[in-house]
Amino acid sequence: MSNITSEQIDLYNRYIRRKRWILFVTFILMIFFALFAMSVGSIRLSFLDILKTLAGQGDQLSNTTIWQIRLPRVLAAILVGAALSSAGAVMQCVLRNPLASASTLGVSQGAAFGAALGIVVFGGGVVNSANATSAITINNPYIVTLCAFVFGSVSTLIVIIISRFKRNIGPAGLVLAGVALSSLFGGGSTLLQYFTDDTKLGAIVFWTFGNLGSANYKELIVMFIALSLTIIYFMLNRWNYNAMESGADTAKSLGVNTRSIMLVSMTFCSLLSAIAVSFVGIISFVGLVAPHIMRRLVGNDYRYLLPSSALAGSLLLILADTFGRSIVAPVILPIGALTAFLGAPMFLFLLFKGGENNYSGK
Repeated sequence: MSNITSEQIDLYNRYIRRKRWILFVTFILMIFFALFAMSVGSIRLSFLDILKTLAGQGDQLSNTTIWQIRLPRVLAAILVGAALSSAGAVMQCVLRNPLASASTLGVSQGAAFGAALGIVVFGGGVVNSANATSAITINNPYIVTLCAFVFGSVSTLIVIIISRFKRNIGPAGLVLAGVALSSLFGGGSTLLQYFTDDTKLGAIVFWTFGNLGSANYKELIVMFIALSLTIIYFMLNRWNYNAMESGADTAKSLGVNTRSIMLVSMTFCSLLSAIAVSFVGIISFVGLVAPHIMRRLVGNDYRYLLPSSALAGSLLLILADTFGRSIVAPVILPIGALTAFLGAPMFLFLLFKGGENNYSGK
């Protein structure tokens, strides 16, 4: 400690304060745009009207608009964005792969196939033609989530096996494995749709577009509990993730059980992705884009990267959903398509930059 000067300590404190300020600003932006999203629509509401309604002092029209339509949608964006982004940040660490996320490794597609199987075969969903905002309603979220988790876990298990026993495969090889898994589960979903009736076929196709408006408060509670428990586990292991950022050998020398951390972390990531997909459909690339944006701002320290990635994912999803509801109103563009347009350029950028990243393990 005697070799550390007061100037170095001051520089470190300023460095930490900068990270905390970025966290705070991201949180404030998320709250602001969440309120803005609730003000946008066929019924325009001011921020004051929204705050009064949330405080229980709104009129009947405001209460119906906020509590039954817009607030569940915004909460779904916050929870799903946080779930996919925090899972993506952890996947990129434990797999040593900057391209890792639920959408690029086939986890979302596997979970989507499982959810579709639960809806069509096991009666987890019913067609709801009376509700124009949701072509399919999940009337048994537990069976749908269970099926989504099982098949999302299959994809995760295959990726883990490949990364453990084929160490020289590299980040691009794991992504190609994810492409193959996505194709496999996509083919399964196609066959499932081929043998179902036209009504359910239309409902499943609509569901795969991604729809934040389909989540209700019961499903939001399930997502909140799963996200809270998973974030707690991630934060308890934040120092282990920091050690693993320096390479598996370095982490092992510091006493980190890298195999156990990877298996448990990937299981939690699969659960989060499966729940998000089972309730709102496929939302691509949020788990890839948000962590890389925050890495540029707060670095690779998982004490700050995890919460900032979660906040950035929520913010991105709120912005994308608000844009989709506003650009050609009253038509609502599918959120999955918008996030794909956002994420595809980032994916290509990271793919071509793969040789220069810090995940090579060297």
